[in-house]
Amino acid sequence: MAKTSSETPLMQQHNAIKSKYPDAVLLFRVGDFYETFGQDAIVASAVLGITLTKRNNGAASSSELAGFPHHALETYLHKLVKAGYRVAVCDQLEDPKTAKGIVKRGVTELVTPGTATNDKLLDNNTNNFLAAIYLQDEMHGIAFLDISTGEFFCTEGNTEYIDKLLQSFRPSEVIYQKHKQSYFQEQFGARYYTYRLDEWIFSEQYAQETLMQHFQTVSLKGFGITDIPKAIVAAGAIIHYLKDTEHQQLAHITSIQRITRDDFLWMDRFTIQNLELLDSNRDQSHSLLKVMDSTVSPMGARLLKRWILFPLQDIQQINERLDATEYLIKEPDLKAFLVQQIRQIGDIERIVARIPMKKVSPREVQQLAKGLLGVQEIKQKLSLAQDRWMQRTAEQLNPCVSIREKIERTLVEQAPALANKGNLIAAGIDAELDEFRQLASHGKEYLLQIQQREIENTGIPSLKISFNNVFGYYLEVTNTHKHKVPETWIRKQTLANAERYITPELKEYEQKIMGAEEKILAIETRIYESLLLDLMEYVQAIQLNANLVARLDCIACFAGNALKYHYRRPVVHDGYKLHIEDGRHPVIESHLPVGESYVANSVSLDKDEQQIIIITGPNMSGKSALLRQTVLITLMAHAGSFVPATSASIPLTDKIFTRVGASDNLSGGESTFMVEMNETASIMNNLSARSLIVLDEIGRGTSTFDGISIAWSIAEYLHQHAQQPSLCLRHIIMN
Repeated sequence: MAKTSSETPLMQQHNAIKSKYPDAVLLFRVGDFYETFGQDAIVASAVLGITLTKRNNGAASSSELAGFPHHALETYLHKLVKAGYRVAVCDQLEDPKTAKGIVKRGVTELVTPGTATNDKLLDNNTNNFLAAIYLQDEMHGIAFLDISTGEFFCTEGNTEYIDKLLQSFRPSEVIYQKHKQSYFQEQFGARYYTYRLDEWIFSEQYAQETLMQHFQTVSLKGFGITDIPKAIVAAGAIIHYLKDTEHQQLAHITSIQRITRDDFLWMDRFTIQNLELLDSNRDQSHSLLKVMDSTVSPMGARLLKRWILFPLQDIQQINERLDATEYLIKEPDLKAFLVQQIRQIGDIERIVARIPMKKVSPREVQQLAKGLLGVQEIKQKLSLAQDRWMQRTAEQLNPCVSIREKIERTLVEQAPALANKGNLIAAGIDAELDEFRQLASHGKEYLLQIQQREIENTGIPSLKISFNNVFGYYLEVTNTHKHKVPETWIRKQTLANAERYITPELKEYEQKIMGAEEKILAIETRIYESLLLDLMEYVQAIQLNANLVARLDCIACFAGNALKYHYRRPVVHDGYKLHIEDGRHPVIESHLPVGESYVANSVSLDKDEQQIIIITGPNMSGKSALLRQTVLITLMAHAGSFVPATSASIPLTDKIFTRVGASDNLSGGESTFMVEMNETASIMNNLSARSLIVLDEIGRGTSTFDGISIAWSIAEYLHQHAQQPSLCLRHIIMN
């Protein structure tokens, strides 16, 4: 906006700040309200359902205006961000009482879908990832960061791999280079909230400097990412973006992990959708995650989702999870103990992330202490376990006893939700604080003595001492007794039924009491900030505790599922024979009506003897269920879970491909047939020697003759290539 001489100083200040954040809704703090002006007010009124008014702001024409009370910020901020808007929160940076001229203001936080830290903007059981992609011609770099937990991942790969990662991590926001908008939409569609950054931010040297400065290191070798420069660029862009959006306190982001494609069983985005791993494509249907998730902590729920989307490909790691699960099944008392403790520990991962950002409340700090006490109990119990994985977990857990005891000593037994309201520091921590508290409490007692004395001296039985922000403490006398008021009293206010007075003695004690309360709040704030500073040294240790507790939660979840649904331990081997005896579909089985049992089916596949199975039969005979359950059992085994079968021998699998179900993508200009062919082409181009392929009714999106021809040619192609060592397919199931 152009600055004019007729604008008020307030609007000049608003326009200057707004010019720095033109693409954000600016919430401008004015007194006890957050105000929006102009186009921002129109947006806020529509999204928040608040009244849109106009007022003359001193310029030639009136300006739209919409506002809400400052204490309702969290509620309204949540609605704006969920509606897809970037929101700049502009606060008063000095006390209006002491300010000379207009109050100094500045943006204290720029909130976007990917940078949200407020509880109302987050789902406890889901990560809130911000993604950055460095788009190049063939290979791209990508990074994912959850600012609410400090988890930071990066890797690089081709377009299909990046697409798969986006589908798996499901970021709330994606940032990339400005001039790559059309390319991004062509490759990844318009299903993500995106923001574009200047090209210079995506340079390798700048990214390395940004990351090294953040992690306080002289190189990135310790993170194992030096050989993936495109990923470094993407990771650097994320840190730049966070600081650019006024997120300066990032000390809880202590490390960055490399995503190694070969470490996990590969599933393309079509497979993730077709198998309904996270959510269902159909109404009143259920996902695998919903069935498997019996975790008792938000940390466990978030980790379980990653375990399902990124199954292991290392037999040793798989067996460690299976061993630990089996151990808990055999030790029900230990399992019950872990579930109880983990439930009480709470979401310490997100709590500890708020410490560097200075957004953690006294009540949350107290919960952190309770969580660390739970960690200590778990450590002691697991150290006696007869399972190596459990013992290793116990060795890594750090109860942080000294800081936990300091929290317990420092905070009152029932800590408040807000630090700025006081009454959070326990007695005996600070001598000066105790003195002022004594003065404040006895000062109020003295006021009651004054009230009683004056009642006796004046004979006014209804006399009372009260307080307001205008006069401070005052004596109130009803009109019935005002003729008894002494001449030395000073009248301050006349009401309909009473008069209000002050006395020198009353004012003297008021100053002492009010001064004491201000000093109490200042001392409490200083002690609390000192406690948070001490906690900063334990952020990394508590984050490790959170990760270990989340793993225990997932293992206890697997054990609980095995007991509840009668799952059995699979055998994962490095051969090529797959045999599932009496397998069941985990999702269908868990939602059968009471009294009905699932009709189990066995499947046997072998590279040499029975590499391809073609299943036929009438509609509703269970063909698709058999296909899906074979894949889901394989996936669950690689995640380290017991499986719904009497027995299961699962070969180590590096890729799972599915082409099941029919769906249109009409908005993208693709018919059912086109979607089917794209998914099938993805399979043909990416299959390997250890792939499991499931094709359900290939070619049904076209004529019968053409459909049979397509299915036939695909089957021949797969079978013929199976004879070549370089493309030795293992298993194909077709319907």
